[in-house]
Amino acid sequence: MDRAAFFKSVRARPFGGALSQSAVDGLSALIAAFDQYGDGDVRKLAYILATAFHECDRFRSMEEYASGAAYEGRKDLGNTEPGDGKRFKGRGFVMITGRANYTDWSDRLDMDLLANPGLVKDRAIAARICVEGMMLGTFTGKDLPDYINDAKADYVNARRTVNGTDRASMIAGYAAQMLTALKAAKYGAEPKDEPAMVEAPKPITPAPVGGPRAKANGGAAGVAVATGLLTLVAKLGWIPPEVASDPETVILLSGFLLAVGGYVGAFFAPKNAA
Repeated sequence: MDRAAFFKSVRARPFGGALSQSAVDGLSALIAAFDQYGDGDVRKLAYILATAFHECDRFRSMEEYASGAAYEGRKDLGNTEPGDGKRFKGRGFVMITGRANYTDWSDRLDMDLLANPGLVKDRAIAARICVEGMMLGTFTGKDLPDYINDAKADYVNARRTVNGTDRASMIAGYAAQMLTALKAAKYGAEPKDEPAMVEAPKPITPAPVGGPRAKANGGAAGVAVATGLLTLVAKLGWIPPEVASDPETVILLSGFLLAVGGYVGAFFAPKNAA
């Protein structure tokens, strides 16, 4: 694998030009774990890297920012004892959560994660949990080979291996960028006759008040304005460049701008008609 080519590519996309040492270390740990516990399919590795990129906030943190109090008493997570919510909050590259997950991985790794939940943040341990968990389907009962195989590469529904369809389309986009980087680095194998990638559905944005032309062009205009604003504030140093280039940030801001435009248009429309 040409590591220089890989990191050059991911630095541009999806990291938006800035690649921290924690990101380099995290990506390296996941690739090493996939070499040992994966099946060599470059498309699966790309999706695993994209998942960690999202779950760990671009590799900024291996522990969720919330306290975990919201998980207290969640029997579906195995949290049956007082304090389980905070004790077994999300950690690692996939943010495993709850006493049940910590117990499962204590057994699989033959180490006491219940007594030492912080061990899940160790990169080597976290990488193995992420790779094996997604490959074997330990988190949700759905495994990566269900969605990425000789017949298809469904990066949208592959999200079901971790968390239903939460942010599925966005993470699919990250996976495509990781795949480009891995191919540039000449990593691993892919099917001889590579199946077509299942396209992520395009986000639907509300149309602004106005005639047919305004409705047709509203979504594109909103994205363009949002992108311009984010680029400007990034150049002024008010936000990091990677935030400005984040597809989710662009979509959220464009939706907000279109909604504001819609309310303004609706307010003035009766007056204009009069």
